[in-house]
Amino acid sequence: MTSTLQSELKKRGPFDSVEQEAMLAVMRSSDLLENRLARLLREYDLTLSQYNVLRILRGEGKPLPCLEVAARMIQVAPAITRVVDQLLHLKLITKTQSAKDGRVFEIELTPSASRLLKELDQPILDLHASLLSSVSKTDLKALIEILEKVRKGIRE
Repeated sequence: MTSTLQSELKKRGPFDSVEQEAMLAVMRSSDLLENRLARLLREYDLTLSQYNVLRILRGEGKPLPCLEVAARMIQVAPAITRVVDQLLHLKLITKTQSAKDGRVFEIELTPSASRLLKELDQPILDLHASLLSSVSKTDLKALIEILEKVRKGIRE
């Protein structure tokens, strides 16, 4: 029997293993979800990485070193400096030298970034609800647990 993923990918033969199919299913789903979120953020002239940095700063509520922000990101941002520079150019963050360590730069939200995030909160929640509306809350909780096991296994 042909799986839905197999059909989507127009794969002629079966997958080599259930692990391969699961891995590709996660990657395909992630790509589709990311693309929809990126489309929404583009309406606000933001990228996924920029939005992630802003959310981290809002969650902390105080200035953070750039490397600390990079470590907290959902997706690894190899060019955190570039993302920070973009946000500085957009006047969504400020960047100051740490008083404790002159080698460290801390970044902080500007009031306009806080307003932008507040404006984005409901559209983002609506998008999440829309994209995952075909999955029950029980299944979503199970999915979260499964993905936590996957991440834990990768870290070990």
